[in-house]
Amino acid sequence: MHLIDFFIQKELKPGDSIPKEFELSAAMGVSRTVIRESLNRLKTMGLIESVKHKGTIIKSPDLSVILQKSMIPRILDEGTLKDVFEMRLVIEVGMADLVVNRATDADIDELASIVKNEIFPSENTLFDVDYEIKFHGKLYEITGNETLKGFQQMLFPVFNYVYTSGLINKTFDDKKYVSHTELVEVLRLRNADKFRTAMRKHLENHFKRVFLAD
Repeated sequence: MHLIDFFIQKELKPGDSIPKEFELSAAMGVSRTVIRESLNRLKTMGLIESVKHKGTIIKSPDLSVILQKSMIPRILDEGTLKDVFEMRLVIEVGMADLVVNRATDADIDELASIVKNEIFPSENTLFDVDYEIKFHGKLYEITGNETLKGFQQMLFPVFNYVYTSGLINKTFDDKKYVSHTELVEVLRLRNADKFRTAMRKHLENHFKRVFLAD
């Protein structure tokens, strides 16, 4: 943390080279061994990186990569797993504007191709996880938001575990929800409000399962 504060005080930005080890050692009054160990930790955190012919530079951290290193489903408690799954639901409802505004006709056709063999399920059906990831992964890709796409990669292990572990394997009585096929047709309308509502209804069974698990 002292090193980070030092870099901030020096107004170093992503891409800027940091001082050499001996300079940092002198400036901070500690041994080069301590500096070296601290720099290694910062590299592990993704805050600095070594670049050929430039030395060690400040790096804009990839938040999803940092979190992904700790996102190991089998050592997360059930409450944390549920929290992460809820985050996924909220993100997918909230990214409607990005999807609608950035989807190309080719993107929509690809989504249609993914769902072309969809069998309309009952309210209690839990979709095949590979199928779910492929469809919803395409939606994240369409947003063009690299951080969002990174979060999706982070959520993959949790997404899969929550499905296969039975954590949300609950049944309930509910009205018919929006299928993947219907989502594609709503997306063709290019109306963010309608797509957001459709996505909320599409994910309704997941929301219900999460709440029933409380």
